[in-house]
Amino acid sequence: MNDRHFDELATRFAEKIYGGTKGAIRLAVLQADLSEVLPQRSLRVLDIGAGLGHMSLWLAQQGHDVTLAEPAEPMLDGARERFASAGLAATFIQAPWQEVAEHVEGRFDLIICHAVLEWLAEPAAILPALHRLAAADGWLSLAFYNRDALIYRNLLKGHFKKLRREDFAGERQSLTPQRPLDPRELGAQLAPYWRVESSSGVRVFHDYMPGDFQTRAAPQELVDMELAYRRHPAFAGLGRYLHWLCRPL
Repeated sequence: MNDRHFDELATRFAEKIYGGTKGAIRLAVLQADLSEVLPQRSLRVLDIGAGLGHMSLWLAQQGHDVTLAEPAEPMLDGARERFASAGLAATFIQAPWQEVAEHVEGRFDLIICHAVLEWLAEPAAILPALHRLAAADGWLSLAFYNRDALIYRNLLKGHFKKLRREDFAGERQSLTPQRPLDPRELGAQLAPYWRVESSSGVRVFHDYMPGDFQTRAAPQELVDMELAYRRHPAFAGLGRYLHWLCRPL
């Protein structure tokens, strides 16, 4: 299996991932977590797998110096347009993660790696590469598709045969990630390079709600409640994605 890029699915990605309440919750949780820890100074930021640049644009709006690395040209073009519309500057690199080090100099205060690992053929291989790019006192913002949440959702739906087969990969042309990650396995792989300082669940209850409940709920209330419960010890691990803030060892 090869790494998955989104050359052919940029428009669908924009609509499905960042359109609507799901995207609003995702951005709200990530931004709240980062706002709690980032120092009040301009940081050098590297966003690997930057997609359409939503997180990078928010960071640039906070005054940070942002470099976006994205292998899919349509996605990177969308990010360029987003920054141009906002009147903000950034550095744009079209490259897979394996080649990013060839295009940058020095180390970064913050590395963003959101919804990347689950699309890689060998997710653990990126972890030492991220470490080499980070400043000694830097941060890694790592968000990944949570295998535990996918198992729980399938249990609720009664998809027991699928679970017994461990059939978790999405279809090739779908936006369902091809390799959901076991948090315990990822934690063990991360341990030689990074220390996890905090963990939040992204969409800890929204995706389990019946559709008519989702429709009736006010979008801002959903966002507010997700923020309130993102670190609850009973619910955080059920997040469709997990967000780990890490420091280099």
